[in-house]
Parts: sequence; structure tokens; C-alpha cells
Amino acid sequence: MASSSFQLRVPEILFTTQLQAEVPAFDGVVLVTNTIDKLSGDLQGLKYPLDCYKSIDASVEQEVVLVHAPDFPGARVIFAPTGPLNRDYDDVRRFGDAAAIGIKRALKAGMVKPILVCPPEEFFQEAPLVTLLGALHALYVPLEIRERYPEKAIKVDYLGVWASSVEEGKKLVLLSSAVERGRTVCRDIGGSDPERMAAPKVADYVQSIFSNSVVSVSVTSDLTTLEEEYPCLAAVNRCAKDVERHQARVIELQYTGEGASEKTLMLVGKGVTYDTGGADIKAGGIMAGMHRDKCGAAAVAGFFEVLSILKPKGIKVIGAMAMVRNSVGSDCYVADELITSRAQRRIRVGNTDAEGRMAMVDLLCSMKEKAIEDYVPNHFELFTIATLTGHAIRAVGFNYSIIMDNGPAQRAKTAQELQVAGHEVADPFEVSTIRREDYDFHKGKSEYEEILQCNNQPSSATPRGHQTPAAFLIMASGLDKHGIDSEKPLHYSHIDIAGSSGPFPGIPTGSPVAALTAKYVLNRI
Repeated sequence: MASSSFQLRVPEILFTTQLQAEVPAFDGVVLVTNTIDKLSGDLQGLKYPLDCYKSIDASVEQEVVLVHAPDFPGARVIFAPTGPLNRDYDDVRRFGDAAAIGIKRALKAGMVKPILVCPPEEFFQEAPLVTLLGALHALYVPLEIRERYPEKAIKVDYLGVWASSVEEGKKLVLLSSAVERGRTVCRDIGGSDPERMAAPKVADYVQSIFSNSVVSVSVTSDLTTLEEEYPCLAAVNRCAKDVERHQARVIELQYTGEGASEKTLMLVGKGVTYDTGGADIKAGGIMAGMHRDKCGAAAVAGFFEVLSILKPKGIKVIGAMAMVRNSVGSDCYVADELITSRAQRRIRVGNTDAEGRMAMVDLLCSMKEKAIEDYVPNHFELFTIATLTGHAIRAVGFNYSIIMDNGPAQRAKTAQELQVAGHEVADPFEVSTIRREDYDFHKGKSEYEEILQCNNQPSSATPRGHQTPAAFLIMASGLDKHGIDSEKPLHYSHIDIAGSSGPFPGIPTGSPVAALTAKYVLNRI
């Protein structure tokens, strides 16, 4: 374990069922809804100052406004309207977006103890939670800033939230705090620069975060062990290994909830700390931002932070973070090399810039081996999570994760269920399908190799460029022997978060931590 202790800095969240001015804990209200006509019951009082303002400014439900409200905390109300909610394409993200805008306005107004108010919504049950998460996203402070300038480590003293009941308030605080801590871990690892979160420092961070928790952590750093156990990852690491601070790490995490395990999740995350492209170098100015290529592994760590807080029962989760730097130099792996995977599949390297699948495939094989050893039908669900392809962005745009299932997972509707769960908590997914052409694409083209790792074109210029890597991972890990025609079928889903991981420059989103929490945790606490 790391000897130092790292403390996450997430705003404290307080709830109240009262909004009177004499409640001294808060210095301003941030209201998030689509229309002031929804203000009734305990929130009826907010309607008067907003109606008065509306009488002189008809845009009150279209733009953020700051209104004097002497009967409420801080004598001021910021109304951050969501906009219409009744169109075919409106979803719960409207609340998170509005909350982020509203809380930024609150900071400009000098609020340090704002309280969020989101009236109950008939069609968006998780609107209050999404509102809180949107505000918390806006309040995140990057790790490097927190470490360099401790006085800037937090933007507010605390964040309040109005709840219609004590029970609802406690639930909101618990869930939002857990998810935000998970997303903070994800952002810290995924968003920090390639030196601050080089592989050894990621290992130190993860060990520190989970010290004295219900999550166990083990780290593999020995180069010989990496070469023997994870030969494809070791190939990517071959150039970086000669720089001690860049050497690869495999970080394994495990959580076991109380009671008999009804489900075991196995998560493998791509943690490429910097992607130069390797010998197939990223030229023409497209290398900037490649420190974000570790957001898949960061999401795995973030999800374990959620588990450590909410402690869901009846579930076991095993995670593996493939932390490696894709460097370029005299010892880098190159196209044309033949590499034998952990599953004993001969792979022809086609493009060194397809390093993410190489980093993950042997860890996925290791998960497969664990599942087969303790096999129970329909018990194991395997995932890879990665910022894997530019084609994912080309296909569905920014802001959306893409999930695709193998045969057994498809029959269980894993992708559809995660899509529904993510939709409820503003962590949206699109569903793709792995087709026969994807497997054909990766079949070896000569007697030398069984599997072709990649073509020599960018994924964004390759037909089915985000689906074929899933077929490669299935084939090269040996999961193709555990499809629907197998005596021991295993559920496997690949999640490409290239589009949803967040903008650069900008703050990572923490996706798909919220969706995974909604599907696998909330019904177990």
C-alpha cells in the first residue's frame, strides 16, 4: 500500500426541508425547473419574486436570472431554467445542464453556501439527483489545482439541496455524494496530465484512496511478470519501460458485498496514460489531449469508490486497470510484429496506435479464466471500458457512450438495460451490434497469424470502426470459445467512451460511473 494518504475533496452536501429566510445555513437559492408555474406547496413562496421579475422581463424562463427575494436565504434566488421538457428529444440532462449553469452564476454572485431547489417532476423521477450531480460537476476542482493551491481546493463551503421530506433528503445526499466521489476519482485519474498520473502514480493514488476500505487493491509492477502474464500489454510497455516513472502497472481491485453473491461483475479499463500512437505516430497536431486515453481505467476506479461508500449487497465486483504509456522510440513495438496473447492466439500487429485493445486483451483473458474456474450460468458479466476509437465519436457524436454485447449478453439484453439505466441518470448510451463482418475483419490474412490486430487506417476512416475492436477483444482473449454455442457461455459487453468521457480542454464527465451505479448498485443498498 502507498504510505501517503490522499484525501478527496468533494463539497459537503446538506439537505433541508425548509426555505425560510431565517434558515441561516445558506446564502442563496438556485432554482432549477422549466416553469415557475410548478412552484406549489412548500415552494409556493418562490413564485412571487419570480412573478414580479417576469412582469418586467419576459425571458425569465429562457435565461438565467438573479432575483431579489427577501423571504429566502441570502435574500436572492437564481432561476436556472431547463427549457422545454415535453419535446421528443428532451431528457433528464436538461436538469444537470441547467444546474451547472445556475451554480456557476451563483459563484459569480459570491455565494459560498448555495441551496439547490428542484421541484418534483412527474416524468423525470431522478431529476433532483441529476440536478445535484450537474451542480457538483461544475464545482469540481482539478487535482493539480488542489495540490498546488490548497486554498483553492473547494469552490463552496458546502452545497445545500431542498427535499420534500427527510427520507428523500437523506437519499439524495447519500447517492449524490457517492456518485460524485466516484466521478471525482475518475476525473482525477482521467483528467490529470500524463506525468501527474503516469502509471506508477495512478497506482499510488488508487492504493491511497482505498486504504482502510472495503475495496482491496493489488498492483503488478514487475516487468517479467507483466511480460509473462500480459504479453500484449507488455508489448505496448516495451518502449516506456526504460523510463522508470512511465513503467506500466496492472492494478486489480475487488469488492465483495454482504450475503451470497448473486452477480459478479468483471471490469477491465483502458489506462493509456499517454498515447503518442507509437511507431504509427499521431502526426498533424492530433496528439494533444491523449492523456485522456486513461478514462476507461479511471472509470473502473471511480465505480469502486461508489461501491466502497454504498456497499451494495449480493454482488461481487472485480476490476483491472491496464495502466501503460504508448511511447515512441527505438524499442517501441511496431506494425508487422507477431505477438502471442495470454489466450495463446497469434496476433499480427497492424497499427501501433491500436494500443488500447492490446493493453486490455490479456486482462480480459484473465477475467475470463476466473469466470470459467468458478462458472455459474448467467452469473458473470464481463466488461471492457475504453476511450477506444475516434469512430465512436464519428458514429454517435460527443456526449454518448456506445455499448455492444456478445451473443450471451445480447440475449440477456445487457446493453439495453444499461442504456435505460443511464438514461435515467443523465449518463446516456447508444447501442451497437457486433456483426460477422467484424470478426471477418480481424481474421488473420496469412498462415503466420490467427488474428489481425488492426488495419493501418484511423478507426474514423474504417467502416464499422468502433465495432470491430470488440470482435478483436473477443477473439484474442479466447472469449469466442464462450459464446452462445458454448457449454459455458459468458456475458461480455464492450463500452466505448471516446465520445462521452468529456471535452478537451475541459473537465472529464466521469462516464459511465453513474450508469453503472444505476444498473448494478441502487437496487442493492
